[in-house]
Amino acid sequence: MSLEYAILGFLNYHPYTGYDLKKIFDTSIRHFWPADQSQIYRTLSRLTENGWAEMEKIPQEDRPDRKVYHITDAGRAELMQWLSGPPPMGEPRSAPLIQIFFAGQLSDEALIAKFEGFAAIMRAILAQYDQIPGQLGPYQDEITSPREHFFWLLTLENGIANMRSNLEWAESIVERIKNGHLPPQ
Repeated sequence: MSLEYAILGFLNYHPYTGYDLKKIFDTSIRHFWPADQSQIYRTLSRLTENGWAEMEKIPQEDRPDRKVYHITDAGRAELMQWLSGPPPMGEPRSAPLIQIFFAGQLSDEALIAKFEGFAAIMRAILAQYDQIPGQLGPYQDEITSPREHFFWLLTLENGIANMRSNLEWAESIVERIKNGHLPPQ
């Protein structure tokens, strides 16, 4: 359900095509809410059916018509109601933690490789996060509210804090295993 509200949030700034929405997702909120092109188009269709968005066809000569989506007053009201409500909490799920839960069956060497790999992934994600502020440029020109940009960057700050915490945790496990602080198999 949050994908609908993410799209409404972007449409509240500016009308977009599905293609444009995919680009803005990939350069802004991908670090906590990725969406593929087909999900975006299906959601735009639902938003239109619900009366929360309208689609405008713009004819083009050498290409298919552009479909530009606009938020409606009803969509804006729905977005504001959702933003004002309690945070939507889902059940926490983590495939990596399922692996770790049962990892005691692995050898120390395999565990070291697993947690070093986990740490490498966290470093790679942190490197991607470092790129995000530079990718926001086109949207900062379009949406000029410093207040909006402040809240955009708060989500990045949260992601960086989480990845750093996961990295420190993985590195500490590698050290504990290497220093023999693991019960025998």
